[in-house]
Amino acid sequence: MLLATAVAVFPPLLSADCDSRVFLDANRNGVYDAGERGVSGVGVSDGTHIVLSGRDGRYRLPASPGKTLFVIKPSGYALPMRSDGLPDFFANQAGTAAGLKYGGVLRSDTACKSFALQPLAQKPEGPVSVLVFGDPQPKSAVDLDYYARDIIAPLRADPAATLGITLGDVVHDDLTLLAGVKQADRQLGIPRLYAAGNHDIDFDAGDDAGSLESFRAQFGPDTFAWEERHANFIVLDDVIYQPGSKPAYIGGLRDSQFHFLARYLAGADKDKLLVISAHIPFFQTKSDAETFRTADRRRLFKLLEPFRDVLLLTAHSHAQNLVRHGPDSDWHGPGRLFEYNAGATCGGYWAGVKDEDGIPDATMSDGTPNGYARLHISPRDYRLQWFNARNRPNAAMALHAPQVLRRGAYPGVGLYANVFMARPDARVEVRIDDGLWQPMQRVNRADPRVVAQNLRDDAAPALSAYDRAPEATASSHLWRFALPTDLAAGEHRIRVRAIDEWLGEVSQDAVYRLETVNP
Repeated sequence: MLLATAVAVFPPLLSADCDSRVFLDANRNGVYDAGERGVSGVGVSDGTHIVLSGRDGRYRLPASPGKTLFVIKPSGYALPMRSDGLPDFFANQAGTAAGLKYGGVLRSDTACKSFALQPLAQKPEGPVSVLVFGDPQPKSAVDLDYYARDIIAPLRADPAATLGITLGDVVHDDLTLLAGVKQADRQLGIPRLYAAGNHDIDFDAGDDAGSLESFRAQFGPDTFAWEERHANFIVLDDVIYQPGSKPAYIGGLRDSQFHFLARYLAGADKDKLLVISAHIPFFQTKSDAETFRTADRRRLFKLLEPFRDVLLLTAHSHAQNLVRHGPDSDWHGPGRLFEYNAGATCGGYWAGVKDEDGIPDATMSDGTPNGYARLHISPRDYRLQWFNARNRPNAAMALHAPQVLRRGAYPGVGLYANVFMARPDARVEVRIDDGLWQPMQRVNRADPRVVAQNLRDDAAPALSAYDRAPEATASSHLWRFALPTDLAAGEHRIRVRAIDEWLGEVSQDAVYRLETVNP
């Protein structure tokens, strides 16, 4: 729970302000009943201020339009689930933007709210397992069906998952689909936390402050904290809407969010993993333009310096990137600051040729299949895994190799290994036939498999899919090896293995053939 240093002090409350309680929901009905005892020391916030519940569970917090009240769920407790499948941890206050196309928050759910905490039925054991989704991003009901069948259906009643996080771009501009994504996610039966993305904005809002009214109506707060036994989680809206400008948004944080972060982090356990989830990457994704405001990143990273271990989860790129932050990206803390820029559940925007189940290939521009990640958190460490949608193919890497080369030709043709979740320090090696293991070289270039698909799409006389595969971009997890041509004529076996702390050891096989050809 939060320490007393996180308490915000306010003047005496007016009758319209919130005076309610955090209580132990002994009969598990989700509402306060006479005789149920309060829970002290639990944080309640409006996204800027934080107050702690007193010995009787009571808390007091000013209520104001445009704010969402929420409880910071403490470790060791569960929350009741709302009828829409979300954990019951928030109450929206009235919206501030009127006449929005998608409605926004039209009224208060309630002037204030009593928050129910339910005791866990039994003490949990093992690591915390978190499902991490980047960019579901359906642009139509058809895409929503792909998401439900490709991602959600195989994960129903997953016994290992304890929490889910969606890293923004819940939909692609059509905010009527927000409820559909939420309904699909409800089938997983676990609490889910949602960050907002640049495609989840009310683009007819007049300013940034009113740009997430429709998102709040569906998912509640855009900035909040949540605590589990091995980690504390913060979810941030890091999309700054700039109506009338080009681009219409930039990555960054508001002053109110920094106020919340300063209060929360002051009382948070510095030796516990801190997981911060947002949409726009905190690293700069372009060399010629600022994609996340540098001053905001520096201010955020300064607040994070006291923590032993911080994991940033972001999305937006529709590609996978693993970044170890250091002085070159404004990190000067003694602990570890790692950013996982997650691949998208929609992959390459639900594009590409459909398979036998009618679902598009959806490979991302860096060659990663669409899918989701799983974050495993133990008391002193964590690891990340990538899972291809429906486990098809059930592989941790993809190889690209020529089918045939001329025996004795200059060895300038490469074998490529795209290791989807390889860390930058992964060891990737290749063995030809029964020879020695040899290192492959990490390269920053496009996956030839995606380039080949782009060329096939260009050459096709007719459309092969509703949307073609995205144009290939450089992959940060691609390795190359020049295939030898001085071996005997005939077929040769290729085995590639990748080894790192998260992957363990994974391997993939291929073949190529050498032919003797006369001039």
